[in-house]
Amino acid sequence: MWIWPIWIILFWHVPVFAQNADKLLTLPDALKIASANYLIQSKIDYAGSSAESVQAAKKDALPDFIFAAQNAYGTSNGMNGLGSGLPGIVTITASTSGSQNLNASFGALYTSNLNLNIFSFGLQRAHVAAARGQYYQDKADLEQTRFEVLSTVIGLYLNLLTAQRLRIVMENNLARISRLRDIILARTENGLNPGVDSSIANAELSTATISLTDAKNYEESQAGQLSIGMSQRQQFYILDTSFVVNLPKNIPTQNYINLQLHPVMRFLDSRVKTSDLIADYIHKTSLPRFTLFAAGQERGSGFGSSFSSDPKDYSTDFFKGTDPARANYLLGIGLTWNITDLTRVKSKVLSQRYISAAYRNDYYQAEIKYVDQLKFADQQINNALSKYKEVPIQLKSASDAYNQKKALYENGLANIVDVTQALYFLNRAEADSNIACNSVWQSLLYKAVSVGDISLFLMQF
Repeated sequence: MWIWPIWIILFWHVPVFAQNADKLLTLPDALKIASANYLIQSKIDYAGSSAESVQAAKKDALPDFIFAAQNAYGTSNGMNGLGSGLPGIVTITASTSGSQNLNASFGALYTSNLNLNIFSFGLQRAHVAAARGQYYQDKADLEQTRFEVLSTVIGLYLNLLTAQRLRIVMENNLARISRLRDIILARTENGLNPGVDSSIANAELSTATISLTDAKNYEESQAGQLSIGMSQRQQFYILDTSFVVNLPKNIPTQNYINLQLHPVMRFLDSRVKTSDLIADYIHKTSLPRFTLFAAGQERGSGFGSSFSSDPKDYSTDFFKGTDPARANYLLGIGLTWNITDLTRVKSKVLSQRYISAAYRNDYYQAEIKYVDQLKFADQQINNALSKYKEVPIQLKSASDAYNQKKALYENGLANIVDVTQALYFLNRAEADSNIACNSVWQSLLYKAVSVGDISLFLMQF
């Protein structure tokens, strides 16, 4: 299965392919380059981010310990009355004084606060579980992306190889028609064949030239797709032609899918699990929380204890005003519960449950897709092998027919239509011959993707 040391399989070949048109680009080279694809790298970064989020969620269990110290300078004039605190408004508290005065002194306040969430009905565990679920989902997404990128690059490699072989076929066809045209023109000039034959020969040559141009365009487009898949700038690639002449060593007979190992199915399953964990976490945010708290406070002041009755009882000495003269401590247990969260959070939980249901449906749909795709892949392999066995017969027959029609034409026993039709069948037979073996590899790749195990393909060459 794909838990095989797949990276060893990928990289046992020659050193990494340098961006040089003179060098052969083997499939393992292409896969090694594709492993640095920007899409894969972005998924690695996402997984790294979610890993740090797990650590952050764990650290949320740490108590809040806050220390604060302040030194201030100001007056102390107070009066009896009512007041209300408003956001953004800072009030100054002071002892009641008989009259307004401008006597000012230094003061200080030193505080430390400790708050520890001792019980919240599993809120902290749910938070960590949700963060860890996201991490596992991002890891599964990374493996899925790596699997899709590498399998796509394999397919693009085979497609480009097919395009190159078809271009060669079209080049050979053009050369063959060009030689035939020369013969036809010579015979028509000598009056051995009707003049219309030269027109037909010119038309066939033009058609072959257009076909070659189309083949070159297709090759360039496939080379561009392969470059994108490997995150490289487009260039000319010399590919390994063994996929054109050698069949896979063994055709795997596996006809089942292990959903727990299939990269795509693992990712889809992780989405369902993560969504359920998030829903559980959201639900627990509406439950009560018990908190242990402690506070310590020290205070210093340059105003004396009788300042309210004796306005002269104060000192302007900084150290006397900031030296702590009073201390207090506080210990307690608190309960907080926002009752209205029950209704708000209920809707949020239901929303997340719907997302879980949607992810679950995506999973079931993908399961049906890959199971059916595996059955079709086996049929494709059998059909490709059957075609591979037939193409030599087709090619020999087409070649014999063309040589025969050409000889008959040169001796005035056949017309130009017979020759061009035989030429068409020969060109098609050569094209089929050049892609027949590649089609078997393409079918094998299709099966490997269906099973979710690229090594089924990589171990066959």
